[in-house]
Amino acid sequence: MELDSIECVPSLDLTDEGEIHHHHHLHHFPSVSKPHSTTTTTTTNNNNNNNTNTVASSFHSTSVHELLECPVCTNSMYPPIHQCHNGHTLCSTCKTRVHNRCPTCRQELGDIRCLALEKVAESLELPCKYMSLGCPEIFPYYSKLKHENLCNFRPYNCPYAGSECVIVGDIPFLVTHLRDDHKVDMHSGCTFNHRYVKSNPREVENATWMLTVFHCFGQYFCLHFEAFQLGMAPVYMAFLRFMGDETEARNYSYSLEVGGNGRKLIWEGMPRSIRDSHRKVRDSHDGLIIQRNMALFFSGGDRKELKLRVTGRIWKEQQNPEGGACIPNLCS
Repeated sequence: MELDSIECVPSLDLTDEGEIHHHHHLHHFPSVSKPHSTTTTTTTNNNNNNNTNTVASSFHSTSVHELLECPVCTNSMYPPIHQCHNGHTLCSTCKTRVHNRCPTCRQELGDIRCLALEKVAESLELPCKYMSLGCPEIFPYYSKLKHENLCNFRPYNCPYAGSECVIVGDIPFLVTHLRDDHKVDMHSGCTFNHRYVKSNPREVENATWMLTVFHCFGQYFCLHFEAFQLGMAPVYMAFLRFMGDETEARNYSYSLEVGGNGRKLIWEGMPRSIRDSHRKVRDSHDGLIIQRNMALFFSGGDRKELKLRVTGRIWKEQQNPEGGACIPNLCS
C-alpha cells in the first residue's frame, strides 16, 4: 500500500514540494573475516654427553580457532562438542541436522564428546570477531560469544522497513545503501515538514509508507510514517529512529506535531536506536499515533482525502555544568 503522494516541504521554504518514491533492492554485505593465528614450536634436544643440539622449527599449522569451527555451519563450537569414531568434530546443533551421520566420513555418530577440544577452548583468549570493524577487546573463548551478541561494533541491520532487506553494515555503508538502493530521501538539518496525501484513506492496512533520513549533529536519523491496524482501529503513526547505539540515542530528543482546524497533537520523546527493529518500535507504540478519524478531521474538506502535515525537530540534550540539568541544544 502506497501513498498517492508524499510531499517533503523544507522548513525554510514551504513552497518547495517533492515526491518520495519507493524501490526495493536486496544485496548481501560481505561477512567479517575471522582472525587466524600461527603457531611456532621450538624443540630442544639434550644428549647425555653434554653436547646440546637445539633444533628450532617454525611452521604454519591450522590454528586452534579453525579446529573449533564446525564443518557444517562454520560457526564456533561450544560444549558439548561431538565427534565421530574417526575423530571428526561438529557442533551439537548440527549433530541433529546431519541425521547422526558424520559429514566428513559419513560414519554413524554416537554420543562421543570431544573433551580434549573443549578443554583446549577453555584456555583460549581470542579477539572479538568484529575486530576489523574497530573492536579492540580480547575475551576467553567461552565469553566471546556473549560479548559479540552485544558488541557495539557489530554491524547494523538495514533500517528500511518497506521490504525484507537483509543488508547489514556500519552506519556510513547503510546511509549509502538507503540512498542508492532504496532511493530514500536524504535531508540535512534538524527540522522537517512533511505532507502526506492519500486519495482513499479508507484503505488502511499494515503498510510502510515512508522513510526519510535526516543528517544533523553529525548523526543520521530515520523518520518513519505508516498506517496499520491497532486492534480494530486504523491508525497512522510517525516515529524517529537513531542510526547508532541506544546509549548514543539517549543524547537526543525530538518532537512531532500534527494538526488542523485549530487543533493539534504534539509528541515529544527520545529516538529509538536502529538496534531495535522497526516492528519492535511500532508495536511498542513509541511515537505519534493518530486515529484515522482524527487524521481526516485534521485534513479538512469532506474528509474523503487524507492531507496530513507533520512537522518536527530534533535537538541534542546537553548537561548544564552549573545546575546539572539537561538543556536543549538546537541546531541552526
